[in-house]
Amino acid sequence: MDKILETKCINTLRVLGADMITKAKSGHPGIVLGAAPIAHTLFSKHINIDANEPKWMNRDRFILSAGHGSALLYIMLHFAGYLKMDDLKTFRQKGSITPGHPEYEYTPGVEVSTGPLGQGVAMSVGAAISEAHLAAKFNKPNFDIINHYTYVLCGDGDLQEGIATEAMSLAGHLGLGKLIVLYDSNDIQLDGDVSLAMSENMELKMASLNWNYIKVEDGTVCEDIDSAINQAKAQNKPTLIEIKTIIGYGAPTAGESAVHGKPLTDDEVSQLRKNLEYDVEPFTVLPEVKEYYQSSIVERGVKASSTWNNLLASYANKYPVDYELLTHYMYEDMELNDLSDMPKYEVGQSVSTRVVMGKVLDWLSLKLPKLIGGAADLSSSTMVKGADGIFGPSNHLGRNIKFGVREHAMAAIINGITVHGGLQGFCAGFFVFSDYLKPAVRLAAIMRIPSLFLFSHDTVCVGEDGPTHQPVEQLTMFRSIPDVKVFRPADANEMSAALLLSVNNKKDPTVIVSSRQNLPVLDCTNYEGVSKGAYIAFEPKEKPTAIFVTCGSELTLCVEVAKKLEMENVYVRVVSMPSMDLFESQTKEYKESILPSSITKRMAVEMGSRMPWYKYASYVRGIDKFGSSMPIKHIHETYGFTVDAIYKEFKENILDFFF
Repeated sequence: MDKILETKCINTLRVLGADMITKAKSGHPGIVLGAAPIAHTLFSKHINIDANEPKWMNRDRFILSAGHGSALLYIMLHFAGYLKMDDLKTFRQKGSITPGHPEYEYTPGVEVSTGPLGQGVAMSVGAAISEAHLAAKFNKPNFDIINHYTYVLCGDGDLQEGIATEAMSLAGHLGLGKLIVLYDSNDIQLDGDVSLAMSENMELKMASLNWNYIKVEDGTVCEDIDSAINQAKAQNKPTLIEIKTIIGYGAPTAGESAVHGKPLTDDEVSQLRKNLEYDVEPFTVLPEVKEYYQSSIVERGVKASSTWNNLLASYANKYPVDYELLTHYMYEDMELNDLSDMPKYEVGQSVSTRVVMGKVLDWLSLKLPKLIGGAADLSSSTMVKGADGIFGPSNHLGRNIKFGVREHAMAAIINGITVHGGLQGFCAGFFVFSDYLKPAVRLAAIMRIPSLFLFSHDTVCVGEDGPTHQPVEQLTMFRSIPDVKVFRPADANEMSAALLLSVNNKKDPTVIVSSRQNLPVLDCTNYEGVSKGAYIAFEPKEKPTAIFVTCGSELTLCVEVAKKLEMENVYVRVVSMPSMDLFESQTKEYKESILPSSITKRMAVEMGSRMPWYKYASYVRGIDKFGSSMPIKHIHETYGFTVDAIYKEFKENILDFFF
């Protein structure tokens, strides 16, 4: 490429970014100015994307893990044909499709939502796993139907987050050769020099993680960046390219921490233009720059997708069965049509819901080959594992991912698998350790993607392991996250229903928690009730004057108490509420039929934090303290979750209070 034109292109990116941020009076100019040559080289010479087919299955994925550099991403998406100049002018403004940090499904061309540092790096590992698995499943000799790269742009902050090292450790173990991370290494972060907080030898660190490492000493030399990317493409393991840059390049505050997240003033932008010898009006692009990006990004992408579509047509003729299955993956329209051989459990049978979760998930994996995932070194306890063997360097067809004890990265990797398209990721662990992965669940909810998060050991009934392993507040945490479907099933029937609902949900992440201990299979639980979030599990023979609201293992307890009260002519309805989220989405009429406003005497019962239940009951029996180590046979009595204890508490706090 002509050096003069190359300089014009890169300076266009820099000045456009500075203008966007200064106009918005908000944003992060440092990475935009410093990393512009990286973005220019990657998009103009390597990435294959097509704005006319934004969901093209074989497109390269670009993940801006350093999400604060969104202005740079939006500029590249503008030149790629996804965004208009007016979109750049409204950066970070109300109603704009160019928000402060990249948002999946909100801005065309954005692959994942990023901003919480490290999440993008971890999600990129999931995307690379998806590519590897789909390639192994569908590629044939001379038909590389799935053959694309996952590129990441990250900064020092991303690599300091523990989630990134967790994820990169797994990626190196799995040998994900089509994962390429471009590290904008500028030695500056928000609070000052990186050296104040970090002194790692990145080359040795990458070698220990089984990554290929390449260093580009001068991040303004595009030929060196291009050469490094080409070297990375030739590797059979993931690559980190450390590119030395100057934060805020060209600005008066270049090289200073202040330029990281502080917009340039008008005077500073003027000085930037002078320093770059770039005298172009704000939000205008030189014709030769526009033409170059049109030919190098847009036309190359259109040609690549057109070539792929022709290859796919030939593939369809030669491998019609595989092609038909591939279309189901591409359009994500797999359905469960036959439930006749689904695992079934007899009324009165005693089985833990974690066992049911594992059995039903195994069955679902046979029916839905899109399901892929695993557990955080806990498959033997959660009962959750993937099918078709262990996913690894020698078996990309495997759908059982051995995450090791990496909960934080595990959940983000699952998000990367799901958001890649074609597959649905799931992961599992002990419920108390869901604290480690909550940020990824929140991000899944923001993106509205159907990742599955499955947990066992849902209450203090964990027993002897004590308070560090006994969840108390976790259900409240997840129930408080918008757009997350949370289920706590009461028995095998409710667990089966929760899993069916979750795999059929195309737009929301799901959290399902299961019991360690055996629970009886009830005759009053059913799919239809679970699908509405709450339903009447027990109705007394006379008109009820009070209501128990409960879920999980406590449903059996409340039904027994209600039957005991009925013998004394006290008539209490029992409502099973496995999912508050689903119940809240029902009509007013349905909610009124389950919890009539005329019945004000209500008691909620759950072995966990009482907080979320006050919406449905004036009195709650819960646990608002940490647990204690003891055999499970002592737990129910110690915490007041026996028939006699609930019966007494109901009479003293519900009946006596109202009478």
